[in-house]
Amino acid sequence: MTTAGLDLLRGRPTPAISSTEAKLQQRKLDALRRGVHKITDTSTLPYGIHMIGIGGAGTRVVQQMLQDSPDDLLATNGSRMTALAIDISNGNSEIDSTLNNINNLTKKFPSDRTQIETISLSMPAVDELQDSLSRYRDFLKLEYPLYHWNQDYEPWLSADYTLPKVGEKVPRALAKAIYGRAYYDGERPLAAALRKFAKSVEATNGDMLVCIVFGLGGGTGSGMALDLARHLSNGIFGRRVLVTGIGIAPCGGDLDSDVGAKIYPLINELDCLCDETKNIGVVRSCGDLYKNPFTAGFLTVPQEPVWQSMGNLADTHQRVNEEIASLLTLRHGANLWEVLRLLNWVAAPSTQHSAARTPWGAQWMHMLGFSDLSGQPVGIDDELPKQLGLLPSYAPEFIELRVDNAANVNVQTLSTKLQTLFSPEAAPSIAEGGKKGSVQFTLPRVAKTDMRWFFEARDKYEAAPVHERLLNHALLLEQGILLCEPSTRIEGMAGAGVGSSKNWVAVPMSELRGEPGTTEHG
Repeated sequence: MTTAGLDLLRGRPTPAISSTEAKLQQRKLDALRRGVHKITDTSTLPYGIHMIGIGGAGTRVVQQMLQDSPDDLLATNGSRMTALAIDISNGNSEIDSTLNNINNLTKKFPSDRTQIETISLSMPAVDELQDSLSRYRDFLKLEYPLYHWNQDYEPWLSADYTLPKVGEKVPRALAKAIYGRAYYDGERPLAAALRKFAKSVEATNGDMLVCIVFGLGGGTGSGMALDLARHLSNGIFGRRVLVTGIGIAPCGGDLDSDVGAKIYPLINELDCLCDETKNIGVVRSCGDLYKNPFTAGFLTVPQEPVWQSMGNLADTHQRVNEEIASLLTLRHGANLWEVLRLLNWVAAPSTQHSAARTPWGAQWMHMLGFSDLSGQPVGIDDELPKQLGLLPSYAPEFIELRVDNAANVNVQTLSTKLQTLFSPEAAPSIAEGGKKGSVQFTLPRVAKTDMRWFFEARDKYEAAPVHERLLNHALLLEQGILLCEPSTRIEGMAGAGVGSSKNWVAVPMSELRGEPGTTEHG
């Protein structure tokens, strides 16, 4: 009996080990085990990670990062940190408190190496929003001279739209409109803030990375983040600076009953940016400013395992914020750089050099997980894949655990548990320099169709009334396109026209829905 062509760990046909493809794949995994992605000396590494937090989830992470930053974060010559927190107040005292806390934390850092700003956007009157929305085509033409004038454009919010009351949730489509007014219209405060942010980032004397953090389940952050990322990455930076997205997933403790209906359009919008095949179809219809702005990849941070362990929403948010903050700040930011290098190398074709930038394809999502080394209160048990929302079909190539001390007696136990739960091609490796008492790991190359909650969100979205489905969109509304609705012009394609608009995108509707037999399923 021969085992050629059979992967004994994962029970699926693979090339025989003697094949060139198998040898190259093995060589790639061996290089990861040797640490091709590692930064060996961080003592002289200039800190160059900059951050934008949008909405409640994003601004809380900015606050946590500033609060938990090590005293020597910016001690190395050339280091610089830029932080920008953006939210819509609408009378919410918690939002105001978070932004005030961020402003108060500025005194902790040397003024010549930091720039920290907050922006609280007010809720405009409906007629003011309508005035801005009615001139959107002019804004787009000034921004992108090749913009194809949409003769049938209509504002995506009607003149009789009822604004949310003080303290109520802001729908994604409304958050986008508020962002657009602040970016394009009048004195353009957000455009000025992003240019100032970019200038500070480019003053870093070393490698630079921008992280855009927002909640996947809310309205404000997810409604603004993709436009902001496009304007910053593709426009102001001209794709010269690496940008990564960090999306915090909702959990069972979130009170928003329609969170699933919101997430479905958002995940598909991200899918049409981050999957280069779909992105080509969007760029063909809408122009170069719709290229994928997340040039360094996209991380999701599930909260469900923490919620199920702790059962308290405030404690869940706090723990998740602390883990993200530690990833961004420990070892002068080297932990995050190493994660991104690892992800780039894992996804690369076997013949690619480790420094080359990798196209992600449909598997554009990477998942940050963590546990307590002691196993309490947050542990790794048999329910972890389900808590993360992963379907049994998902299997990663490589997992690396990040711990404070690899000699801890619990580390090998957790490593073995992850090996059992996910069956990676190579045994999990262990790296030091992590958060004390915690273990972090990243699951690479997750497709939206690897996620159980994508299909649950699809069902909730498709059961919602038409007017709610519109309010749950953001990306492409300015182009007169409802991405997640069937094209009203080309059968089989996605992107219904808003009102009488005839615009569409060259993305098959079946791939947006994640139907069996599409490239989403390999």
